[in-house]
Amino acid sequence: MGKASGNSATGVAESSKLHNTLVYMKQHWQLYLIFIMPAFLLTIIFRYFPMGGVLIAFMEYNPIRGILGSEWVGMAHFARFLSSPDFMSYLMNTLKLSVFGLLWGFPIPILLAFLLNRILSTKTKQKIQLVLYMPNFISVIVLCGMVRILLSPTGMINSLFRTSTNFMTMPSAFRTIYIASGIWQGAGWASIIYTAALSNASKELKEAAVIDGANIIQQIKAVEWPAIKDTVLIQFIMSVGNIMSIGFEKAYALQTDLNLSTSEIISTYVYKKGLLDGDYGFSTAVGLFNTIINVILLISMNKIVQSMNEGKGI
Repeated sequence: MGKASGNSATGVAESSKLHNTLVYMKQHWQLYLIFIMPAFLLTIIFRYFPMGGVLIAFMEYNPIRGILGSEWVGMAHFARFLSSPDFMSYLMNTLKLSVFGLLWGFPIPILLAFLLNRILSTKTKQKIQLVLYMPNFISVIVLCGMVRILLSPTGMINSLFRTSTNFMTMPSAFRTIYIASGIWQGAGWASIIYTAALSNASKELKEAAVIDGANIIQQIKAVEWPAIKDTVLIQFIMSVGNIMSIGFEKAYALQTDLNLSTSEIISTYVYKKGLLDGDYGFSTAVGLFNTIINVILLISMNKIVQSMNEGKGI
């Protein structure tokens, strides 16, 4: 009886608290409107209104005539891109960069988080984290300039090995350069979320595992991995969903006339056709195709993870 009456009292208290909150919000709705309206307007203006520009993909767009005055061509731009002799080359270059980048780059932040979690000295840990996070704040263009200098015939790498190879003109080296520089720049920053998740790992269980004689791998498997498993899965799904969304800036900045066979990807192609050649309708169609592929990959990977993880996805 005492337990039932306690539960009843708790329910009444929660109901009363909710009622008071609703009354307060109703009385001060202007305050909430002032705080919410800017974010709402920014989202509508910069996220939803631009979606109307997708219509350009189905038009022979003329900036002077605008969307309403441009000629409607339907799926012609999509057919043109899919029938292009370079379509498979651009698609495969994009997929190879993103897939290899995901396979090599995704586990690194997780490993860094496990290693950082084993550092007992707070000061030492903070210094190492500072060094790891710093590359994230380097501009992409500055990073590409650094890469070009390091890998030039007179750069540090060639001076170290006493060679004179121009790596930036080698198509076979482009993907390695792109992926390795990306890991160096972003792995430390990406490890933050896993480091934070590891703080939820039970210290008591870890101490018990150590007392029982568990080695480092066994400790990670039994104690630390369960604490970050859901975070890893969500991050992986999001990464797969963005597998076609390689920004053109870095690929374009590392491009040379001699490595185009591997460095020309869909995003750089869209940039060149849209902004340099002025073929807005065609470039929009290519960009929309890229987005559709991303959405399909995101939904598919989420379904796969749900089937493998007891229905848990995003």
